[in-house]
Amino acid sequence: MARALVSVLMLCILAATVIAEDPYVYYTWNVTYGSISPLGVPQQALLINNQFPGPEINCSSNNNIVVNVFNNIDEPLLFNWHGIQLRKNSWQDGTPGTMCPIQPGTNFTYKFQVKDQIGTYFYFPTIGLQRAAGGSGGFRVFSRLLIPVPYPDPEDEYWFIIGDWYTKSHKTLQGFLDSGRSIGRPDGVVINGLNAKGDGSDKAMYTMKAGKTYKLRICNTGTKDSLNFRIQGHSLTLVETEGSHTVQNVYDSLDVHVGQCFTALITADQEPKDYIAVASTRFTKYDLTAKAILSYEGSTTPPAAELPPAPVGWAWSLNQFRSFRWNLTASAARPNPQGSYHYGQINITRTIKLLNSVSREGGKLRYAINGVSHADPDTPLKLAEYYGVGSKVFEYNLISDNPTDLSKITVAPNVLNATFRDFIEIIFENHEKSIQSYNLDGYSFFLVAMEPGKWDPSKRQNYNLLDAVSRHTVQVFPKSWSAIMLTFDNAGMWNMRSENGENRYLGQQMYFSVLSPGKSLRDEYNLPITQQICGFLKDLPVPAPVYT
Repeated sequence: MARALVSVLMLCILAATVIAEDPYVYYTWNVTYGSISPLGVPQQALLINNQFPGPEINCSSNNNIVVNVFNNIDEPLLFNWHGIQLRKNSWQDGTPGTMCPIQPGTNFTYKFQVKDQIGTYFYFPTIGLQRAAGGSGGFRVFSRLLIPVPYPDPEDEYWFIIGDWYTKSHKTLQGFLDSGRSIGRPDGVVINGLNAKGDGSDKAMYTMKAGKTYKLRICNTGTKDSLNFRIQGHSLTLVETEGSHTVQNVYDSLDVHVGQCFTALITADQEPKDYIAVASTRFTKYDLTAKAILSYEGSTTPPAAELPPAPVGWAWSLNQFRSFRWNLTASAARPNPQGSYHYGQINITRTIKLLNSVSREGGKLRYAINGVSHADPDTPLKLAEYYGVGSKVFEYNLISDNPTDLSKITVAPNVLNATFRDFIEIIFENHEKSIQSYNLDGYSFFLVAMEPGKWDPSKRQNYNLLDAVSRHTVQVFPKSWSAIMLTFDNAGMWNMRSENGENRYLGQQMYFSVLSPGKSLRDEYNLPITQQICGFLKDLPVPAPVYT
């Protein structure tokens, strides 16, 4: 009898374990326009709950995130969770290719899980150039309590949301692009929406206790420029980037390219006074700088007027990239697919070369990938594909894996088929004089090499096939190439885009369609019952579930 009771009890515990869900974290966002003065000039900005940067999303690995967004601006709205791998769930990715926009005066509730992730990320509005007006904020994912991180707990954590900034409205900037003009140089740089004078009259952004160590979460959410981040008199110990713990090298400064995030430790081990954190433009003919004050507790001494110099040239930045290594001994959530850190032992099944180009034909400025300049249709690509009417909205594979002729640009939806679970190599080759930065939604990839010149198969001998950092954003220097490797194991429709807002708006983006041949719910979710339907599908009945 006792054994029977124990067996029943164990079965009950097992059943409870099976059906238990991971914790939920809830947010309500009211998105409005508001007046701010980041560069001393009042201007209209995109605010979330009257804030810029917007409210932080704060969670732990495997938490379920629910964000109810109320759109109280005068145009459609969507948010992307930059770097968050939405496993099997591109429905919540927040790009025009996967979702219907949240219309003015309405709301939509996002629901997704931060599956097997840790680290520093951000979110941003994806439609048009709204990101240039604000609407972005930090997204941090902690390790679960039972999983140790490879450094002692810091005294506190501080966000540094950095980015270039325009005083013109995003609608004015879009008007420039629509008329064939460029948006030109930014008007300045901001740190957390501010720029201190640095003359002793500023309030401290953060205060530190002498002898204590602090964690800094640094993200470049700007529109155009790579930025160098540094702090007077202090070094930065890099511990994580884009979801991966790194070998803990020490740096005087970090180049943070558009769309990239770093997590670094700083120890308050200098004379107890005020110091200046600096974010300044890189690789430009103009020099724009933002400052913020870090104060030691009890300090009455203003910071020194002289700022630490920024590095010179992109070769320095290339060498810094080469120093980044994945910490393979750290206990932490691993980017998917699990076990792929043995990536150097997996055979490549496909090589895709992606070349960016620009056209000014007929006075119309357009940017392209492999000769196709992406244009979003009224019906989201993913929705049309799910309804089985994709051919009425777009054509697959307009681009080839190895382009040869980029003399002309075709404006159309740019969607490339990818075979589910193939391990592939993507080469980004930049023939332009400006630095490029790309992000791939839904995935982490291994950035295995980055070199000047043109890529050819012999360059593989220079790949880092052991401890390249798993990440989701890659920079490509002028007249150079970068190589990444990944497994297309996350079914869905996933956006790959230029992080340069001007280039992205004018077509330098594309989508990978990754379909599961097994039609299994283990691979991809069906259309959520709460999903909005738009375009020519709006009045059609919802199809039967595709996945079982």
